[in-house]
Amino acid sequence: MDAYNRQHNYLRISLTERCNLRCFYCMPSEGIELSLPEHLLSDDEVIRLATLFVKSGVSKIRLTGGEPTVRKGIVEIVGRLNELRKYGLQSIGMTSNGIALPRKLPALVQNGLTHLNISLDTLDPFKFEIMTRRMGHDAVLRSLRASLATPELQSVKLNVVVIKGLNDHEVLDFIEMTKDSRLSVRFIEFMPFTGNKWDKAKMVPSSELLSRIQARYPALRKGSDELNDTARSYVIPGYRGSFGFISSMSDHFCGSCNRLRLTADGQIKVCLFDAKEVSLRDEMRRGASDDVLLRTIGRAVSGKKEKHAGMEDIDVVTNRPMILIGDVHRPVSARSIQRSPRSRSEYTRNYSPRAHAARSLAVRRFSTAPTGHGGTPSARLTHIDDAGRASMVDVSPKEPTRRTATASGRIIIPRVAYELITDGTQEADHGHLANDAEMAALLKAKEKARSKGNVLVVAQLAAIMGCKRTSELIPLCHPLPISHVSVTLQPEAHHTNVGVHSRSASDAPTVAIDSFAVHTRSEIGLGEASQEPTYSIVCRATVSCEGKTGVEMEALTAVSVGLLTVWDMLKAVAGKEMVIGEILVERKTGGKSGDFERSSAEQ
Repeated sequence: MDAYNRQHNYLRISLTERCNLRCFYCMPSEGIELSLPEHLLSDDEVIRLATLFVKSGVSKIRLTGGEPTVRKGIVEIVGRLNELRKYGLQSIGMTSNGIALPRKLPALVQNGLTHLNISLDTLDPFKFEIMTRRMGHDAVLRSLRASLATPELQSVKLNVVVIKGLNDHEVLDFIEMTKDSRLSVRFIEFMPFTGNKWDKAKMVPSSELLSRIQARYPALRKGSDELNDTARSYVIPGYRGSFGFISSMSDHFCGSCNRLRLTADGQIKVCLFDAKEVSLRDEMRRGASDDVLLRTIGRAVSGKKEKHAGMEDIDVVTNRPMILIGDVHRPVSARSIQRSPRSRSEYTRNYSPRAHAARSLAVRRFSTAPTGHGGTPSARLTHIDDAGRASMVDVSPKEPTRRTATASGRIIIPRVAYELITDGTQEADHGHLANDAEMAALLKAKEKARSKGNVLVVAQLAAIMGCKRTSELIPLCHPLPISHVSVTLQPEAHHTNVGVHSRSASDAPTVAIDSFAVHTRSEIGLGEASQEPTYSIVCRATVSCEGKTGVEMEALTAVSVGLLTVWDMLKAVAGKEMVIGEILVERKTGGKSGDFERSSAEQ
């Protein structure tokens, strides 16, 4: 009990400061200095402290990080915590980013895990890679489906930190994920922490989000909230799941706070926004008895303030960064995006048709996945066995059939590289160069690039060779008797202005450049409003075979190797400015799944 008669029965334990993502919004841009391993709590120390807390009235424990699944022995820790039920522990929860969760989830649940929160701030896989600096969007969705298909988990929640201008337009997409599943989505207000460049203008009040949702779903109603629950819950009639808001900034819930936090290095924090900490680790390692530890904990709790400071007065100087505290709230900084040219273009993708299609696809993939226990979605990958290990697909029962696949991709290049590829037929005016030295350096770089040979011919040969070696590069691909490979590389010049067209080096009509090239203009410093064309090379590969499985991977490998070869050939003059993207399968024929052709809108 604290001085304001609040009973604390909820303990959050951070198990590690490490994470398998590198989210720009979770840690300061300059990074963090991790504690030495010997400064972190050992498994025995974690269990000893947890035992003291449970015997003193804690009935809920949640494991956090960093990312708790990267802690060695996480499954065993959950099992040892489960033994505390005899002292009054009722639930063991965990908050995870979902990347490494699927293979550990069955053992965690078997050892006593009862509640799971998964963090996912965007349904756009492109934006996910920008925000986390890692791939893994599909892995998070797989974790979510697997969790919902596990009936032993009493609750599965999805945590979404909402940032104005970054992901607030995705709120309704997240709501749709609750239609056919028992998922609870919680929208969390952006909160200030050390190094995350918090900006009040980027914080979307929960009341504003609720108004937007009510406009789409006027029949929604207030749900029943648990005692001390930080989220205000709502349900939509006919939807299996629910959604809620954690309004730490605009409508704090300090009056009913029942939480205490234990950091990975053994400090007790009685308030997320209070920089004061008391080291239980040091007390233990000095030989303190359980009674001494309990008195130390009691003094810390009794010193808890009635409420935390207002938004503008929260201590973000001496308080820890979020990753070193450990909590469900993953603060995001929109300002940090503005420091990166690549990230800046992501702002413009928020409302583009491509971004909307990507988010809609993510919702469809989540909602229409094969069902597991109780009709809830579950994931099933053909290259993963029942134990979660990589496994080659058995195609021996299949009959060989005629199969083809066409893939394509694009590399955006600067004008000087385009001139080299087109044999200088459109030699540019280099009057913008500052002096003769810069001109000499450019000519030298051009000569170096030319010395490697014909860029398109070399790239074409590399693409064909790469195609034939796909099974050596992609571990679980079958070696196939390829009967034909056709690869073309076409230079193109495009004006980004609507209605303005250009012609390729071969003087053949070209399609208007799509959103990828338009966004890339700002990334390579050309500017979106300029009349200067955007230059690119499109690589297209068609592969055929008589086999038991398709050749999509062979076509994709050919395109990827071809574009990478272009990069290598041109890096002397354009290494800092080229961007590769839009690698996709355009069409395929043959096989059990039938023929497929991507529409021009999808391309």
